[in-house]
Amino acid sequence: MRFFPWSSSSSSDKEQGSGGSNHAFLYLNVYDLTPINNYIYWFGLGIFHSGIEVHGLEYGFGAHEYPSSGVFEVEPRRCTGFIFRRSVLLGSTSMSRSEFRSFMEHLSAKYHGDTYHLIAKNCNHFTDDICLQLTGKPIPAWVNRMARLGSFCNCLLPHRMQITAVRHLPDHPACSDDDGSDSVASSTTAGIEEEVADHNQLISASGGVAILKGRPVRLARELL
Repeated sequence: MRFFPWSSSSSSDKEQGSGGSNHAFLYLNVYDLTPINNYIYWFGLGIFHSGIEVHGLEYGFGAHEYPSSGVFEVEPRRCTGFIFRRSVLLGSTSMSRSEFRSFMEHLSAKYHGDTYHLIAKNCNHFTDDICLQLTGKPIPAWVNRMARLGSFCNCLLPHRMQITAVRHLPDHPACSDDDGSDSVASSTTAGIEEEVADHNQLISASGGVAILKGRPVRLARELL
């Protein structure tokens, strides 16, 4: 897995064999999040992750706890942790590789990791947004149908799926000066700093796009 943005040297190795043309096909790569999909897929249902493949790379959106981009890139059809199901041809784009990079940098500003939500703003909403902007058409309805059904039945969902985003770092507890609050606060602060260090946290990158070093995002399967 490589993380967005990538170096110019690596991108040159991924040029498609189109005789130097900027024209590129746009694919939706769909993955199973659960084995249950094997039974309900044929009824037009399922819990899926999806990514957009263009110019030899696949882009997805996942969750983390920080107010920076949750957009990442992987080798097409090889998103770690999921089982690839199928690829759907969505159309094509005349954007060059550099133009598409600029497009993704702009779009990623709308998709921070701490705004990810399984029902309201998931990876399939991200790919649908890209598809609408580049082709004028949405992704196939079955890919995100479960999220739409869930939005109508929000009161029946577990509490962790009703919240508006993934959890943030906990606030420091409010304590008085005479009840040992200094030790509690310092312990909490140390724990948070240790957690940040363990995650090799967000690294600033050009174009305002932030990536994670090591383990960039928590994808939908980890939030179920």
